[in-house]
Amino acid sequence: MANETTSTGSGQDYEKDLSKSDQSVASFARSHTPLELIQHILHRNPTLVPVIVLVVSVLIFGAIAGERFFSAFNLTLILQQVSIIGILAAAQTLIILTAGIDLSVAAIMVLMSVISGKLAVEFGVPTPLALIVSFIGGTLAGVMNGLLVTKAKLPPFITTLGTWSIFFALNLWLSGAQSIRSQDIDAEAPLLKIFGSIIEIGPARITYGSILMVLVFVVLWYMLNKTAWGRHVYAIGDDKEAAELAGIRTDRVLLSVYALAGLVCAIAAWASIGRVGSISPQAFYEGNLQSITAVVIGGISLFGGRGSILGALFGALIVGVFQSGLRLAGVDVLWQVFAIGWLIIIAVAIDQWIRKVSS
Repeated sequence: MANETTSTGSGQDYEKDLSKSDQSVASFARSHTPLELIQHILHRNPTLVPVIVLVVSVLIFGAIAGERFFSAFNLTLILQQVSIIGILAAAQTLIILTAGIDLSVAAIMVLMSVISGKLAVEFGVPTPLALIVSFIGGTLAGVMNGLLVTKAKLPPFITTLGTWSIFFALNLWLSGAQSIRSQDIDAEAPLLKIFGSIIEIGPARITYGSILMVLVFVVLWYMLNKTAWGRHVYAIGDDKEAAELAGIRTDRVLLSVYALAGLVCAIAAWASIGRVGSISPQAFYEGNLQSITAVVIGGISLFGGRGSILGALFGALIVGVFQSGLRLAGVDVLWQVFAIGWLIIIAVAIDQWIRKVSS
């Protein structure tokens, strides 16, 4: 009888504890405020933030500038203007997802444009071969960054700050600080400018460069979301030590990420020639910061492991919409830069707020 009583008592105690646990869970669920629910939703879907910002920005500037902003010509012009920075942002995203940063992406791009231009225009190398050489060169530049990070164990920020100077110096040395003119490219290697070609659909003017940008994002989205390699990239960015314990060869994956980012920069180099029409060793001087701006505004965490590469595309479009809308509204360029600066600060603050949901 004593055992039965004890058993009954234990069962009652267990039921009481279970009831208390259920009440605690219910109490926790009820304690979520609307703001906390929004925080949870954004944590699960970080790309929602740039999408919302983009839609709101379009509506606001559309209301201010009216039909001029919503014209097919202006909307496609925005696409043209952000195409090169968008591709650079795609390369930057690959690095930032691993909790790194690459300050050399624009320098790699310009260096590869100089190399392909020199070979095709001045040395008479067939343009396809010149482009292949630039693609290999961009990949090797990325491998150089990757080896310094993985083998020499140098911080990505310091590493790419140093290689930015190296690549920029090489740009000036190879080019003699001289641009390759548009007329010379047209005469010797018109294929270099193909991504500046325009498809006219009524008033809309879409360049091949804009199409290339979208294709780059689609391919990289597939690689990051539908392959084991992509899952490893996110795992390294989230917690490198845990990824190593899980059997992921982190150094090899990191090296492949930097190599792929270098290749994407070389693709951007080809597109930039068509966008600008000429090749200058000092073009896109602010490309590094602009690419990071697009990534941050796109909701991709600077701490790595979180965010979608499509967010960088939306981030680039947001910057383009702001610049176009403010220009049509007659705002001085100085204040356009001022507005973009605040966008970056707000985007980082939102990222910090969203990350707190896991704590």
